[in-house]
Amino acid sequence: MRLRVSTPPAWIDAVMADFDAFLLDHAACERKASATAMTFIAHYPDRTELVRECLAVAREELDHFARVWERVHERGLVLGPDTRNPYMAELARAYRKGSEEYFLDRLLVTGIVEARGCERFGMVAAALPDGTLKDFYRGIARSEVRHQELYLRLAAEYFEATTVEARLEELLALEAEVVATLPLRAAMY
Repeated sequence: MRLRVSTPPAWIDAVMADFDAFLLDHAACERKASATAMTFIAHYPDRTELVRECLAVAREELDHFARVWERVHERGLVLGPDTRNPYMAELARAYRKGSEEYFLDRLLVTGIVEARGCERFGMVAAALPDGTLKDFYRGIARSEVRHQELYLRLAAEYFEATTVEARLEELLALEAEVVATLPLRAAMY
């Protein structure tokens, strides 16, 4: 996916300066990603392809959560309460009314979030020393590529290509504005 802006290098500096906070946030993001896939299933159970694909994503994201939690636990950290993510809150404000419009927006925003995650997990992997943690983040980045492609493929399954492309362009422009305005912190987004 063609993100409109790159994450500033200062973001990885913030992450590496407080990797424990990043790990806790990463765990929350993986849990929410699994829940998002399950929410698609709950809201659109009649869309067979979506159910099949989102079941696989939900399982994989839950596995990622478990693997991040292991690292959290190894460091003696405890998961925190659920908090609202400012990045996601800004993107969600763009969801349109109307069942089909809302459905398309959710698919596309989820794909965009996965694309941003791919970029940022790649940055984390590049910043880490060689070892299992670096390998873990390389693998997570690769899975984010598959997930972003999946959500775009699902959008193309249920909507006309021109509709998908036009709305994707609008949402990518919005996402670039959000990334440019949010403060940098030791968190995924």
